[in-house]
Amino acid sequence: MPPIFGPAGNSVAFYDAGYKSSQQMPAWLHAMGLGAYEYPCNKGVKIGKPAAEKLGAEARANGIRLSVHAPYYISLSSTEAEKRDNSVRYILQTLEAARNMGATRIVVHSGSCSKMSREKALAIATQTLRAAVQAADEAGFGDITICPETMGKLGQLGTLEEVLALCSVDERLLPTLDFGHLNARTMGGIKDKADYAAILDMVANRLGQDRMAVFHAHFSKIEYGAGGEKRHLTFEDTEYGPEFAPLAELIYERNLSPTIICESRDVMAEDALRMQQIYETIAQH
Repeated sequence: MPPIFGPAGNSVAFYDAGYKSSQQMPAWLHAMGLGAYEYPCNKGVKIGKPAAEKLGAEARANGIRLSVHAPYYISLSSTEAEKRDNSVRYILQTLEAARNMGATRIVVHSGSCSKMSREKALAIATQTLRAAVQAADEAGFGDITICPETMGKLGQLGTLEEVLALCSVDERLLPTLDFGHLNARTMGGIKDKADYAAILDMVANRLGQDRMAVFHAHFSKIEYGAGGEKRHLTFEDTEYGPEFAPLAELIYERNLSPTIICESRDVMAEDALRMQQIYETIAQH
């Protein structure tokens, strides 16, 4: 299967066209020719069951694959037991919303290193994620994939190595490879096809080829500074990377089937379509 492309959240153009509800996004995306949509619960899981079910019905009718982004304030690595317990609860709330809309994946931030060593933060996060997976199974959500995300700020837990360690908690977990984040935290380290290949090879070596082949991805150009990520940009930016074409070549050559979610500022659907067109051009030659 080829990769599937779509946006995280709703483009400005969606609202400019007079649409108001995310339930209208699947039809809008289908008309554009896209195949995925990541519903944002960044500030909390606020979508009720009826609205989630309606979104799910619209997604199925329009051939849109759904994922859900869990709240930003999840912190698997917190030193406070209450915050870790709350993080597990937020993951369960996100999984419930995903179940109601028929989404197959949720994206989860791992938290910050705070004043700990990275090793201690990872150890705590691993323990919390293990508890979340167990709670998910007990609640009947074990078939929905939890996807820990690589992060863009240097103080955050979420290097590629750390995310792969988290994914080792359970064989059902998949990484969310945010290439803009990885580029930002390495100060522009993704420059060419070989850099992307090194990332994909590391995923395959740690998690196996089967899991690497269906990874979840976020993609956007991101401005960065001394501390890593500063802000999301659009594909029109020429100063910051990364570029998508080298990754598209690898996805085609290796016959991979990732879900690629665009997080460009304000034009996430439009830039998702540009990525899809880049991939299709490569596949046709």
